[in-house]
Amino acid sequence: MQLVNAWFYRQMAIWSTIFKRDGMALEYWGRVRALRPRDARPVSAIAHLHAAQGRHGAAMQSLAEALAIEPGQADGWFNLGFLQQEQGEHAAAITSFERALAINEKLDRAFYGKALSLIKLGQVEAAIAPLRKNTELQPMSPYGWYQLAHVYHRLGDAERVAKTIRRLAQFEPKVARQLEGETGVSVGVRLLSD
Repeated sequence: MQLVNAWFYRQMAIWSTIFKRDGMALEYWGRVRALRPRDARPVSAIAHLHAAQGRHGAAMQSLAEALAIEPGQADGWFNLGFLQQEQGEHAAAITSFERALAINEKLDRAFYGKALSLIKLGQVEAAIAPLRKNTELQPMSPYGWYQLAHVYHRLGDAERVAKTIRRLAQFEPKVARQLEGETGVSVGVRLLSD
């Protein structure tokens, strides 16, 4: 009977979320959690709902509880790092991103998040390696390239800034043009509208 109740409450939580009844969804996920205390999934769902409502402290607490139950969740560690980063807890965020990467070395967004926190902590040069790994894993995403160009710019390496802008111009010319303006390094990016 307990298994049936857990299944029913889970279904109600999912439907409550679909119909934007977050308070009700939290209540049902809480019931699932009570019936299945060693299952990290309802705790992670609770964390997600808290985060969506801007309650980062409660979300981080729930994620920490979910990770205590099931520490092998790369996405859980990433989400915790993201929330820590949002709260300005960059050293803790780096640790969480590294835990995520220890589980899944291809989690490109964890490399990106780690780099952003390193930059915020003033460790600009240390951000190069995770940004390069991010661009290796997601070569067509402009975010890592954009940050990498700014890191090179802060380090005074105009040649690498230009090289990065040229690479970015191959698939995101608008972002490359924006970088030319922000860094003052011009490589002659042309837009279709030019």
